[in-house]
Amino acid sequence: MVTIETFRKLAMSFPDTNEEAHFEKISFRINKKIFATFDKKNNHAVLKLNEIDQSVFCASGEMSFYPLPNKWGKQGWTIIELSKVRPDMFEDALEYSYKNVISKKT
Repeated sequence: MVTIETFRKLAMSFPDTNEEAHFEKISFRINKKIFATFDKKNNHAVLKLNEIDQSVFCASGEMSFYPLPNKWGKQGWTIIELSKVRPDMFEDALEYSYKNVISKKT
């Protein structure tokens, strides 16, 4: 299980990360680009993975990773159930998300 405190601590540990509101959610951004959000109501995170990383995490057998069920999911946006995910798996996925977004900076 991952708490919002752990999520925030991990997200803010990446260089130049900012925390901002995003509709009813909390977003974590690098260069104004979102790499993670926290949905308090549903206790889940959404991370921006590339298609390969998304398929690996979703196929991990964790049953806590799945693509958003819309066009955003096809672009790598992935839901993580914070009450089910192992902390080490979440930390790895969060790092992949950060690196995916920072690698696309212009």
